[in-house]
Amino acid sequence: MFRHYKTLLGALGASILWAIPAAAASSAIPGTLNYVEGQVAVAGQTVTSQSVGSVQLGPNQVIETGQGRAEVLLTPGVFLRVGDNTAVRMVSPGLADTRVEVLRGQAIVEAAELFPDNNLSVMMNGATTRLDKQGLYAFNVTTQLVQVFDGKATVEQGDRHKDLDKGHELAINGDWKGMHFDVKTQAAQDPLYAWSNLRSEYDAEASMQSARNVFVAGGGAWDGPGWYWNPYWAMYGFIPGDGIWYSPFGWPFYSPWLAYGYGFGYGFGGYGHGFGRGGFAALQGHGHLSGNAIASGGRFAGSGRMAGGFGGRGFAGGMHGGFGGGGGGGRR
Repeated sequence: MFRHYKTLLGALGASILWAIPAAAASSAIPGTLNYVEGQVAVAGQTVTSQSVGSVQLGPNQVIETGQGRAEVLLTPGVFLRVGDNTAVRMVSPGLADTRVEVLRGQAIVEAAELFPDNNLSVMMNGATTRLDKQGLYAFNVTTQLVQVFDGKATVEQGDRHKDLDKGHELAINGDWKGMHFDVKTQAAQDPLYAWSNLRSEYDAEASMQSARNVFVAGGGAWDGPGWYWNPYWAMYGFIPGDGIWYSPFGWPFYSPWLAYGYGFGYGFGGYGHGFGRGGFAALQGHGHLSGNAIASGGRFAGSGRMAGGFGGRGFAGGMHGGFGGGGGGGRR
């Protein structure tokens, strides 16, 4: 049945998708700039939206913001987001050894997928935090706090060691006793969290479109899981190797073989929703997909949208995306 379904969608694809080039596998490495707004500089040189995709932080180069924010790619599926008045140094841009150091200000790392060979860590004030699972991690130099909104991390400094689970934080200039914090309250008060949630939604939209383009273009455009350049969005999108992976905010990243199918919603739970530019069909999970899933211009009809943040629901009614909704980030 799935083969028949896939064949049907493939036959329809050329007349339905936008007439843009298929996403191509990228050479993006950790440190690649993926979004810029406001005052941002890399290695002392001002960068703008025109720098996205072409500027990469080399070893020991620093990205700095004034009144501005930026998104930097780390390993496939992992996003570093830099807040206002922040400086982050790229210590090591290797795929098997990816290390950054937050020098001042505030940064968030969203890990939608971590591969077994990834060694991903964030340094701050002499402490090193290794990200052990998919999740959302915050680092604040002013408060000296490492916070785990979702996931699991290991913090080390000299002979001190602390494991942090979801909803726990550590003051690295304190007594090294991990403390519980209210994830919902903290998220509601943190502008960088809100911006990261919005960026995560856009990243998922771009990735959905890239994955659907790969499906239509065929195997020649597919080079396995990784970053794929999306010319429509003018940024990289993450495409997983198989299945559906959810970000810690609840936004879905689809493999090519599922992206096209879920976009049309043949027999899958959830209402389709056009998110504007990308026509991204998110799934809310409160019933069946409207039979009129395709609207003019390639956008998707339907009244629902996938809720980001707290208690948001994923597809088919049983998956819950976002903090407090159960089932957080990761694969479904």
